[in-house]
Amino acid sequence: MTLQDRHLGILSLLSMTGQVDVMALAVRYDTTPQTIRKDLRVLEDAHRLIRIHGGAVRVPDGSYVSYDHRQLIAPAQKQKIGRICAGLIPNGATVFINIGTTTEAVAMSLKDHRNLRIITDNVRVANELRSLPATEVLITGGRIRATDGAVVGDQAVNFIRQFRVDFAIIGAAAIDNDGALLDHDLHEAQVATAIMETARHVILTADHGKFARKAPICIGQLSHVHSLVTDKPPSDAITTICRDNSVTIHCEEPAVQIA
Repeated sequence: MTLQDRHLGILSLLSMTGQVDVMALAVRYDTTPQTIRKDLRVLEDAHRLIRIHGGAVRVPDGSYVSYDHRQLIAPAQKQKIGRICAGLIPNGATVFINIGTTTEAVAMSLKDHRNLRIITDNVRVANELRSLPATEVLITGGRIRATDGAVVGDQAVNFIRQFRVDFAIIGAAAIDNDGALLDHDLHEAQVATAIMETARHVILTADHGKFARKAPICIGQLSHVHSLVTDKPPSDAITTICRDNSVTIHCEEPAVQIA
């Protein structure tokens, strides 16, 4: 079997199952795990898949990807983004944390902060942070979505608009080359837009894979945020938009936490 045939076989299997395992592929193609890992790196560099621990998952094709599936995608990058973002948040701040696996990583990195007021539409985040000392946690009202614990609907939007927060931490399913911030769910997008409108400083969190994806609903523009936190320097097009609109790009972890 040629290298190209093996790559095509891996992609064909991914299209059917959504996820592949390194060890299973090594057995299937009678080769070493090291060879399969190299194959997966090559295919990831070509934006054909996304590597996870022990294997790879299919690149989202514009359709909605489940929350549990998204948690498998780029966990190390999300943890890095979480640490960077936490370094931008001072103690004593009021912070809105939007639903999302990357924003959830930010929430986990805030556990050493003090005297925060956290407002969120994410039941998971509220549950994780509710017991922190000297930290107040508020959760939006509305319908809880069973798939991911997001609170959505008009009640959530109306609740959010009562506040004026210091920082809003938001995510996006995809970021277009023209700076459009995109999502898959209209109700979720309405909540995210309301969050952006109520914050003095909007922080967009996005791993580098978000810049190669598509989604149908626009929640705003990159020019509407103040900081972009990512794991790798973005493309020239995105960098130019950020520079022209005074959006600060953060992709290196701070030496010390901002106090």
